[in-house]
Amino acid sequence: MKVEKFVRGGLAAALLLALASALPEAARAANLEVKIDNFTFGPQKLTVKVGDTVTWINEDDIPHTIVSTGKFRSKALDTEDKYSFTFTTAGTFEYFCGLHPHMQGSIVVESGSAATDAANEQQHATNAAVAAPSPPLAGESPGGGSHEH
Repeated sequence: MKVEKFVRGGLAAALLLALASALPEAARAANLEVKIDNFTFGPQKLTVKVGDTVTWINEDDIPHTIVSTGKFRSKALDTEDKYSFTFTTAGTFEYFCGLHPHMQGSIVVESGSAATDAANEQQHATNAAVAAPSPPLAGESPGGGSHEH
């Protein structure tokens, strides 16, 4: 009946939520921050995974830029301005402030681990299973109606 379908749908949603929250942290893209203060990037070196987003936040009293030659370039960031970049390929990305070239940092981007890949595959399988229609309950026809009259 309609109530039973509603309950099954709610249970499926709860199961999906529980499985998603149980995934290892590495299976989810991260949002990481680099603070700009006193003419330094902090942390100066940051290691992330492919798919992670790094946000630079200018906490200094003067403008700064973030430049990785041939990769990315921010506009001038005033105090409290932010610039974000999502890393889609593995490698080391050296960067500097275009206004103050002595300010330098690097982002090391690592590819996903085997555990991360397995967790992603499990998540895709879970999504497919939840999206599939559930079998009818006892006394329910495949079309959803009851056999009882």
